[in-house]
Amino acid sequence: MGKLYVVPTPVGNLEDMTFRAIRVLKEVDLILAEDTRTSGILLKHFEIKNAMQSHHKFNEHKTVESVVNRIKAGETVALISDAGTPGISDPGFLVVRECVRNGIEVQCLPGATAFVPALVASGLPNEKFCFEGFLPQKKGRQTRLKALAEEHRTMVFYESPHRLLKTLTQFAEYFGTERQATVSREISKLHEETVRGSLAELIEHFTATEPRGEIVIVLAGIDD
Repeated sequence: MGKLYVVPTPVGNLEDMTFRAIRVLKEVDLILAEDTRTSGILLKHFEIKNAMQSHHKFNEHKTVESVVNRIKAGETVALISDAGTPGISDPGFLVVRECVRNGIEVQCLPGATAFVPALVASGLPNEKFCFEGFLPQKKGRQTRLKALAEEHRTMVFYESPHRLLKTLTQFAEYFGTERQATVSREISKLHEETVRGSLAELIEHFTATEPRGEIVIVLAGIDD
């Protein structure tokens, strides 16, 4: 029987790729990629020429069975996403779950993920935190925000630039305008930036300055 490797890829700077990740991607029989065009650029940079197959949220239900069967037949497979660690707000959970259910060894390499540097650099308490990823866009969003209004731990969210102001405004409504937060964007890229302040200050800043790039919001929990 083969093995499934879950391989993190850089969220920005290609130098964040580990030696081990490069070696594994060169050695496996198949690479599952969220977007073969995006991953193709990364693989070409590191001279990785292995077979690649598309595996994303729209087809993963259909491809999981065939992937599991290939691993059972002795192939080794690596799973990568466009950036960061697969399964963290990215496709990956389904194939990992099915491999575990079928007694296939799953090995996740340590490596890049966007929320850890954003959390550590925020200056907010990080000994305990909750990762919320992307909030529901419509159904269940208000219910989730109401529940989080009583959360004592630091909270971490992913958001897109065009929805950032709407989300910060809703946070101010549910958590209060003085609640401290940070917005980190373009992590490990050339224009990496972290803006810190109250929700009111962040709303003012991003009203005046259009946000760009992938965004991580770190929000303080409620004070005791």
